[in-house]
Amino acid sequence: MILWIILGVALFSLVVLGLAVRPVLARVPELYRAVRRLMLKQEALERLQAKAEALQERSLAVAEKAGEAADQVAVIRAGKP
Repeated sequence: MILWIILGVALFSLVVLGLAVRPVLARVPELYRAVRRLMLKQEALERLQAKAEALQERSLAVAEKAGEAADQVAVIRAGKP
């Protein structure tokens, strides 16, 4: 008799566990798609960051050349009476 009670409780526990896990397992495909979208966004952001860094380097080079040009203009203006 006690064996049947133990088996019943164990079976009931497994049923409750299965019912608790079912919604989570049902959302796994949706969660996978969300993770995939986030990974694609991360890759796009990394590419954008690389482009922004390249643009920053180019703008610094242009600013440096502009400073050199300003220095040359100052030298030319200083040489003229």
